[in-house]
Amino acid sequence: MAGEPGPQSDALGELELQAVIGFNGHIPFGLICHPDREHLIYPLGCTVIIQGLNNNTQAFLHGHTNNVSCVAVSRSGCYIASGQVTFMGFKADIILWDYKKRELLARLSLHKGKIEKLAFSPNELYLVSLGGQDDGSVVVWSIAKREAICGSPASARSAGNATVLAFSNCRDEAFISAGNGTIRVWELDLPNRKIRPTECQTGPLKRVITCIMMAEDDSYFYVGTSSGDILKLNMKSKLMSDYGPVKEKFSLGVTALLLLKTGDLVVSTGGGIVALCKGSNYKPIKKIQVQGGVTSLTLRGQGHQFFVGTEESQIYRLNYNDFKEELIATCHNEAIHDIIFPSGTSDLFATCSKNDIRVWHTPENKELLRITIPNMTCHAIDFMRDGKSIISAWNDGKIRAFAPETGRLMYVIDHAHSMGVTAIAATSDCKRIISGGGEGQVRVWEIGQNTRKLEEVLKEHISAVSCIKIKKNNRECVTASIDGTCIIWDIVRFMRNQMILANTLFQCVCYHPEEYQIITSGTDRKIGYWEVFDGSAIRNLEGSLTGSINGMDITSDGTYFVTGGDDHLVKVWDYNEGEVTHVGMGHSGSITRLRICPGNKYIVSVSADGAILRWKYPHPS
Repeated sequence: MAGEPGPQSDALGELELQAVIGFNGHIPFGLICHPDREHLIYPLGCTVIIQGLNNNTQAFLHGHTNNVSCVAVSRSGCYIASGQVTFMGFKADIILWDYKKRELLARLSLHKGKIEKLAFSPNELYLVSLGGQDDGSVVVWSIAKREAICGSPASARSAGNATVLAFSNCRDEAFISAGNGTIRVWELDLPNRKIRPTECQTGPLKRVITCIMMAEDDSYFYVGTSSGDILKLNMKSKLMSDYGPVKEKFSLGVTALLLLKTGDLVVSTGGGIVALCKGSNYKPIKKIQVQGGVTSLTLRGQGHQFFVGTEESQIYRLNYNDFKEELIATCHNEAIHDIIFPSGTSDLFATCSKNDIRVWHTPENKELLRITIPNMTCHAIDFMRDGKSIISAWNDGKIRAFAPETGRLMYVIDHAHSMGVTAIAATSDCKRIISGGGEGQVRVWEIGQNTRKLEEVLKEHISAVSCIKIKKNNRECVTASIDGTCIIWDIVRFMRNQMILANTLFQCVCYHPEEYQIITSGTDRKIGYWEVFDGSAIRNLEGSLTGSINGMDITSDGTYFVTGGDDHLVKVWDYNEGEVTHVGMGHSGSITRLRICPGNKYIVSVSADGAILRWKYPHPS
């Protein structure tokens, strides 16, 4: 992981990761149905997730130091290989995993920058890997010896980059690479440790190849192109035998292909269409539309069922017979900005992101409701204490309230702030909302049955307000801002009580449940304890070794608190001792917010890569 805990980490407990809601839909061919037909394999950030289809179990393969860029599974399902991206000039690792034991077998590193694609040979003797555009080489690895056999530049100097690979279905010595204006059939010469390419001729057609599908008997193979047509090439003669559709090409390019036992093709497109086509003329017989461009198609078993993964991080199941889509998994595909539990229950929580707010059922990790406002970003959300509305802060300067069961828009406060609403909180009597804006103003709104009235504007902060917390008696609140101040306000007389100054951009603030102290944190990686009465500093803790701390939450009895930030670690702290008791490693993006659920059963953390992770709360509550 990016930020390793310090030397004292040997004595620390590890947080138990219970569930992950997340799927990186932007990775081509990232979603794979395992040959045992019971599990889906897909990447999320630095981890590869093995998800049970019938029982909701999840296993995690941790080992990459940066985001996973491609995944492959061997024919029998014994091995999984995954490649990652890394920084320019550094070596990008390929990890070979043992599927049954769920453990790392070998780390293979030769390529630089990025691993573009991986493929296993049919009898699992070899793994072939393709480097990204800064690397441009193709390497064959021996799985038994776990070392490279040979390598070669992937495409001729006159052609573009190769981006896709496919192994022959019958021979361990032949594979195909293709990309921008290049299709090559490679032969492995093991005694001489060489791979020899043969260019395939496509005549006058110039195409960018996006996917390859081999026939069962290796006599021919299909390639899909970004122009929206499909070419069929003969494996022996290396010539194109036909292509189509000639007239009505698939919109936004063919992104993935499946060849069924019947000889028909399943084609998916960048426009989100999945079509069943006849193998002779490529005319769609049946087609369906899914949300987002399709990036993965994977067969379950012989092809009676298949799964579709899209750019909007949705996973669908399709049956071949009725060809109807069924949505089986969803998650955010943009950074998540906030998470909140309704008061008194841990079975539901809400998250917000670009375009939408989603309500989740905690035990099943299922999305219950999605509220979409296109092209807008929601910065913060809160549940009203009576549970009758979700209030949300948006970057177009509006505060919107929605009904939590239906998602119906209840009311909008227009022009609430001039530079977007960045933080929001509601009083426990449900009569007031306090909002913070990008320009630094804090505004108090009176919420009636049918009226919304601006009660007061508090102008002290000079930059965006990042967090607002209200005292239980609704007479006082604290606001944190990225101008380096935290201000404690009297919201009855609308006066400033205290101001806390620090050389940091404050990201989060919490009241201790007894409300005589507050804890703050931000970009200086320090956790500060402050006296509410006079704003004096009590103590300063080193919160993280690398990166800002973006979220914190405290238990209802005040004995423990949790923090998370740019070091991707969830840390549980003892409030009085100021010591870390447990660390959770699993995020691969910066943690933006985290919450301890009511009743102290779980900790839920959300991150900038769109993942939601649920951890078991480590201390007996």
